[in-house]
Amino acid sequence: MLLETYSSKGLLSITSVLGATSTSDLFAFRGDLILKEGEMRAGSGRAQDRKPPEFLLHQAAILTSSDKLVFVSGLLYELSTLALFVDKFKDDLTADTLVLLYVENISEKMVVDYEGFRFQLLPYSEGMVWNEMLEELYVEKSDLKGQSAEDKVVVAYDAAKAFAIKADTLSFADALEKTFIVEKDLAVGPV
Repeated sequence: MLLETYSSKGLLSITSVLGATSTSDLFAFRGDLILKEGEMRAGSGRAQDRKPPEFLLHQAAILTSSDKLVFVSGLLYELSTLALFVDKFKDDLTADTLVLLYVENISEKMVVDYEGFRFQLLPYSEGMVWNEMLEELYVEKSDLKGQSAEDKVVVAYDAAKAFAIKADTLSFADALEKTFIVEKDLAVGPV
């Protein structure tokens, strides 16, 4: 199973859902997907001794078949990290893989064609990505009632199949031209 391979390589983090759905040959994951692992700690050769990951697909919801990515959603802080995602998982993507990502440093919805794959991108400012996505896809709480955690990802995927951003398709380079620098408020946490 593809998700087991990712897990054995240490690419799954903060896992809240990982298992088979009730649909034959569909497996679900929710958590963070590591796009670029951290460096090895000095003097160590063990995979467990890595520094924290450098880049993640945050709050991901993923469906896979036994060997391919079927549905990928989540949050990228910067659009440029889409290249890391494609480089790392290109062999697991197909032309039919449905990718719906929130991106913090874009201000408008975009459709991007990159390396032969199509990405639907939505601007993100705050909130839980899962909740934002369900709202965008018009998935109601009643649609999820009685479903297992894994099957809730299937419900989101089924809704996403009918979702389409109405925008011209951009190249990755053109999309990067539309990004901006995100200003973070440093006044967070206890005073």
